[in-house]
Amino acid sequence: MERRAGRPPTPPSGRRSSGRSVRRATGPRWSEPVLALVVLVGAVATTWWRLGPVSRGTVWAEDGGVFLRERLASGVDGTLLRPYAGYLHLVPRLVVDVAVHRPVAQYALTVTAACCVVVAVVASAVFLLSGDVVPRRSLRLLLAAVPVVLPMAPVEIAGNAANLHWYALVLVPWLFAYRVRSWSAAAVVAVLALAATLTELQSVVFLPLLVLAWQPLASTGPGRHVRRVRSIGAAARLRALPVTVAAVVGCTAQVVTALTTERPSERGHPSPADVVAGYLLQPLAGLWDRRVAPVGRAVADHGGWVLVVPALAVLVVLVLAFLVAPWRARALLVAFAGGSVAVWTGALLANLSANGRWGTLDAAGLAAVGPSRYAAAAGMLLLSALVVAGALLVERGTARSGETRPGGAVHVSRSALGRCVVALVVTTSVTNAAPGASTRSDGPAWAPQVRDAEPACRADPTRVLEVRTAPWSAQVPCALVLRDR
Repeated sequence: MERRAGRPPTPPSGRRSSGRSVRRATGPRWSEPVLALVVLVGAVATTWWRLGPVSRGTVWAEDGGVFLRERLASGVDGTLLRPYAGYLHLVPRLVVDVAVHRPVAQYALTVTAACCVVVAVVASAVFLLSGDVVPRRSLRLLLAAVPVVLPMAPVEIAGNAANLHWYALVLVPWLFAYRVRSWSAAAVVAVLALAATLTELQSVVFLPLLVLAWQPLASTGPGRHVRRVRSIGAAARLRALPVTVAAVVGCTAQVVTALTTERPSERGHPSPADVVAGYLLQPLAGLWDRRVAPVGRAVADHGGWVLVVPALAVLVVLVLAFLVAPWRARALLVAFAGGSVAVWTGALLANLSANGRWGTLDAAGLAAVGPSRYAAAAGMLLLSALVVAGALLVERGTARSGETRPGGAVHVSRSALGRCVVALVVTTSVTNAAPGASTRSDGPAWAPQVRDAEPACRADPTRVLEVRTAPWSAQVPCALVLRDR
């Protein structure tokens, strides 16, 4: 029987191609923005819920200290790009500016809510940007949830502007590596990249990923379309220019600031044992128990294998995923896993207080060890690497409908391993999801202090209130309290 000209041959399975099966696996295109909106709303609600009522109503550290003080003294235009602790904090200062425009009694809740929205934007952006590496939307939803469900997040870094910069680290690799399809998307990605790099100095670690943004879109079309595909590829390359400029400008500003601004914290001198033992006990162990101390007690009781065995298992998963992944996915896998180690090591080198001397802890010290905020950032990158690895193993181990592949047992085993990784991530995330002890769970609550001070402010409108925060205090002019009355 003659085949109609121009129609591709039908595969043996009876389907014209695997395109329909791929479309079924990933879903229709219109569902992308819908799911991104679902991620946004769900991330705000989950992050807010995980903090608990007391933490939500308590101001943390710089939120009531230098950020608020400088905003009240110099205004938004004088503080947005003002250095603090050796680098720029664009997004946290924007959050504080938004909160200052709200009634001062609601300052703590406003900062918390705004930070939850920022985390949700990060999660939603990760979902949209990771499609080239993780096509399955179910797996991308889990990847997007990483900054929200990270076990250690509510302990200190979630819901406050002082630690908001850590979340930029999980977004920047996807921003730098993303292949934009339109100029409007290029503009949005560039804006996000500029905001992220002007918020987190360590974004410079991921600058090499910009090479991926300049790679043309892959094409498998017929030969007669080669010329058109090449022209489209050339145009696609130029769309990477905005994000490249934004990333270079933001990172350059951060590096210049770091080189010309004195840091108040003393530099650390960790030993290799401190770096390695600390990484195993904090970012790694913190992925399955945010309290960390129970893991420390297990190490004291049973020995270091409690940490070494899981670490080797993680390494095996990452290596296997690297071996089967396409080159773009390999680059991102290395970026997340390597970035996790780099961020942890950099924190110990830059801050003496970050080093818990984990390499020399005795049994009593291990049993009493607590979570570190520096571990949360490294853990977020490591968890992202694990989810990407699990997704790659599932994708590369599952044959598309209508395909036959040699080595079926290997592919099934690979897919099973990937599914086990995904299931483990879901299990540990759910286990640690509920609100728990944090650096703000004991207060002091902000709003009652401001309300109780209103009579004193009416008696002396020039007075400056001392409002207690965790762990410091904030100076709030009575004029600000009376402004809302």
